[in-house]
Amino acid sequence: MNTITEDQRLARRDQSADTAIAARAGEYLTFKLGDEEYGIDILRVQEIRSYEQPTRIANAPAYLKGVINLRGVIVPIVDLRVRLGCAQAEYTAFTVVIVLNLGARVVGAVVDSVSDVLELPAAAIRPAPPMAGHGADHGYLTGIGSVGERMLILMDIEALLTGPDMGLPGADR
Repeated sequence: MNTITEDQRLARRDQSADTAIAARAGEYLTFKLGDEEYGIDILRVQEIRSYEQPTRIANAPAYLKGVINLRGVIVPIVDLRVRLGCAQAEYTAFTVVIVLNLGARVVGAVVDSVSDVLELPAAAIRPAPPMAGHGADHGYLTGIGSVGERMLILMDIEALLTGPDMGLPGADR
């Protein structure tokens, strides 16, 4: 009879976490929301545009600012500050919309500013800390990246913007 010791179970879990982190190594577009810096997979980014007031949609959730017409494609614009429950921000000259390809959907994400594109090796990424309680879903957090003194909150932007509460059907997952 094969029994797995607690040490073996923990070693397997650590190895599984290391494999998952290695899979997240790559290039990230970094942006700011307030004082926090976030990173998303650069391969999801179609373009970065200056913020323009979208056409409002009646009875839409607060985080859905409206839609824009981007070369014939109607693109929903989501304010990430509101979506993540952060304080409201003023839209300034630095405010931009990151246009994202999320499966079969194109979605715009409003952020305070875009910083740069960074390549993060697996050694620079740590697992996201477990967060429980208060009914919050943090399943979109993929890890914490470290670059010098900077800490980046790495997120799966597709998981954040195509969840069932987003009302954006059609994303291929």
